[in-house]
Amino acid sequence: MTVQLWMAIPFALLLLLIAVGPLLFPEFSESNRNKFIVTAIIAVPTAIVMTVLGLGVPVLHQVLFDYFPFMMLLLSLYVITGGIQIKGDMVATPNVNAGILFLGFILASFMGTTGAAMLLIRFLLETNSQRKYRTHTVLFFIALVANCGGILTPLGDPPLFLLYLRGAPFTWFAQLLPQWALTGLLLLAIYYIIDSHYYKKEPVENKKQDLRQFSPVRFKGKINFIYLLLVILGVMFLNPSHIPAMEGHGPLSFLREILFAILIVLSLKTTPRSIRSFNNFSWDPIAEVAILFLGIFVTMTPALMYLYQHAHELGLTRPWEFFYATGLLSSFLDNSPTAVAFYEVALGLGNVEGAETIAGVSPLLLKAISLGAVFFGALTYIGNGPNFMVKSIAEKEGVRMPSFFGYMVKFSLCILLPVYVLIQLIFLPF
Repeated sequence: MTVQLWMAIPFALLLLLIAVGPLLFPEFSESNRNKFIVTAIIAVPTAIVMTVLGLGVPVLHQVLFDYFPFMMLLLSLYVITGGIQIKGDMVATPNVNAGILFLGFILASFMGTTGAAMLLIRFLLETNSQRKYRTHTVLFFIALVANCGGILTPLGDPPLFLLYLRGAPFTWFAQLLPQWALTGLLLLAIYYIIDSHYYKKEPVENKKQDLRQFSPVRFKGKINFIYLLLVILGVMFLNPSHIPAMEGHGPLSFLREILFAILIVLSLKTTPRSIRSFNNFSWDPIAEVAILFLGIFVTMTPALMYLYQHAHELGLTRPWEFFYATGLLSSFLDNSPTAVAFYEVALGLGNVEGAETIAGVSPLLLKAISLGAVFFGALTYIGNGPNFMVKSIAEKEGVRMPSFFGYMVKFSLCILLPVYVLIQLIFLPF
């Protein structure tokens, strides 16, 4: 069936509301109940219309075999990392701060950007609680830990997991190590120079108080590291390439999600409540993601089909074009559906017979889509889910964070974007 462009209107409308709703209607948008109502108003009629038009099976397939695995992975990472407590107050020198950012940058690919960000942000803020100048540290944390660090595995960022579900091998993303390393090196170097500048401006009394209030780092909820390792192993090995019986749409295809469900229950049962209380663990953020993404996965079905059928008409053919196109939309829309949308465009272009492909598309195009989706998610507060969460936690701890446009003008456009352009020029030249 030929899909018409008007069928993608609900998808565009929902993404637009997600992007501008918190800015235009902040009080209304804070309620998950309101988000559910708005999502249902858009998604339910879309599903009915698609069913009437004969697209009910693709919509159902999208929910069962994309949305459900996607949410189970996010839920397991969210619950398990929420059961790990890092407590301590180190001396907030530029070396220490850069070390924490570097640790988060590494962890992001293996426990997810959301997991790594939620694990380390309170520890970072506690370490810097005696510092006067802290805003720049949180901004670089958003870029390095909540976004750029998650490029090496499908666990790192949701768009990569969706590409993994479409056939990209788990270990394929490790090929992005050069881009990951150079981006991390540049951003950490820039951060170190900036933090050293501000550290010299710190009042002497602040530095003395920082030394007096030092306390060693302590971990609690260590059993969750075992659960986290099992999640990683589950994603790596519970798939059709290792277990042929998981191929198709039978009950065995959900073995990975069954494992995640077991690990979620174990984490909740074996982690002391005091740890989750210390971490301010709440179901609200993950409930918000579940509500919004259910609507996204339902409404994006006709949009993806349209992009696939009209790929040649969009004028995108070269890797750098996919890098910037995916990145631009990922900055203002959610990067997961954006990555899938441009994957469908790449798939619709076809390939030269006998040429190497990954998940049906050119490896260079898949690299460009992956890099654009993950890296550019840091350009705005709404580019990736953890960004707003980190901002909110920092503000509650008394850190003055820039406004939506202030973040772009003072940080992302003058620091992040030049780094990304350099990455493109080196690895995805014109």
